[in-house]
Amino acid sequence: MTAPPSSFKFASGIENSSPTIGHGRIRRDQMEECGHYTHWRTDFALADGLGIRTLRYGVPLHRSWLAPQRYDWDFADQAFAELRRLGIEPIADLCHFGVPDWIGNFQNPDFPELFARYAADFARRYPWIHMFTPVNEMYVCARFSALYGLWNEQLSDEHAYVTAIKHLVKANLLAMHAIRALRPGTRFIQSESSEYFHATEPDAEPIAETRNLRRFLTLDLNYGRELEPTLRGFVLDNGMSEEELRFFENHALRKHCILGTDYYRSNEHHVEADGGMHPVDELLGYAVIAREYAERYRLPLMHTETNRDQGPQGTEACAWLARQWALVRGLMRAGVAVTGFTWYSVTDQVDWDIELREQRGVVNPRGLFDLDRKIRPVGKAYRKLIADWAVRLDA
Repeated sequence: MTAPPSSFKFASGIENSSPTIGHGRIRRDQMEECGHYTHWRTDFALADGLGIRTLRYGVPLHRSWLAPQRYDWDFADQAFAELRRLGIEPIADLCHFGVPDWIGNFQNPDFPELFARYAADFARRYPWIHMFTPVNEMYVCARFSALYGLWNEQLSDEHAYVTAIKHLVKANLLAMHAIRALRPGTRFIQSESSEYFHATEPDAEPIAETRNLRRFLTLDLNYGRELEPTLRGFVLDNGMSEEELRFFENHALRKHCILGTDYYRSNEHHVEADGGMHPVDELLGYAVIAREYAERYRLPLMHTETNRDQGPQGTEACAWLARQWALVRGLMRAGVAVTGFTWYSVTDQVDWDIELREQRGVVNPRGLFDLDRKIRPVGKAYRKLIADWAVRLDA
């Protein structure tokens, strides 16, 4: 599959994660912590100045979704209107790791149907938006919320993990159906973490291979792919019913989707024989792992997130940008339908070095601009990359 050159999108995003920690007492609203609610016009102008014409963007649910079919659209109306004025096409990011307090968390079985109504009402209000990520990184959200005990429900067992996956994927699918009923031409980008687990010794290999299979679970369900017997047994043993499995198999919307793949230096992991693991910096690399995902799902691909700390002189981030772009180009030359590339995000972030698990207020220097809205070396490098390649890819 080769994507039409004119479809290629150079993108960024505004980091809008909003999970809770402290068993629901503390909301980690990255838009607030990174100053976006104050500087949103500036942030959009900065993206525009780099030549970015596509922006992953969404207002956190806890601010816009007040109750069933009761909303506060004031900020969203202003923000999306400004994006439209600038000619920046949003990929509307509707649920990014958090839900409103009145929903509770991702164990709530009512969440999928309620969220689908929210998605439909959002789509009605902004009929000019034609790209959506209804639920961001379902795999990461389920792991951190229900398996690692870090966010939202802060549970740590496989039954809770499968429950979170079931509700997240069902919400994503129902939202896609609701939006498509209003606008059949909508495209959906499943921004999902592309990962790999490496066994450090022979005794660790079965654990690593189990995790290498389970990393596909959210996308397998979302795209209606028949589960391998071990995966099927895993979800059935942990609370998913045969009827629920048939729902996923029968409600997929593959032909309207783009496979979004996120890749960071922490996406590959060493796995020990006792099950312990730690990140390892880029052993296989994005191209090898992304191609594995692309071959599994046979869908157009987009590199939907990457970044790296700047380093002392800003050179580490620039080198990472150049390498990720070279890998994307290599995939395209090999015939993989890559439709876009994303440096995430426009500005630096806060506390992502510890996955938001504590409020330390540590600025992570990973943005195209710092939190004073001053351009970083990687911002200049991305501006040049876009200027050099956009015309060629659209020719």
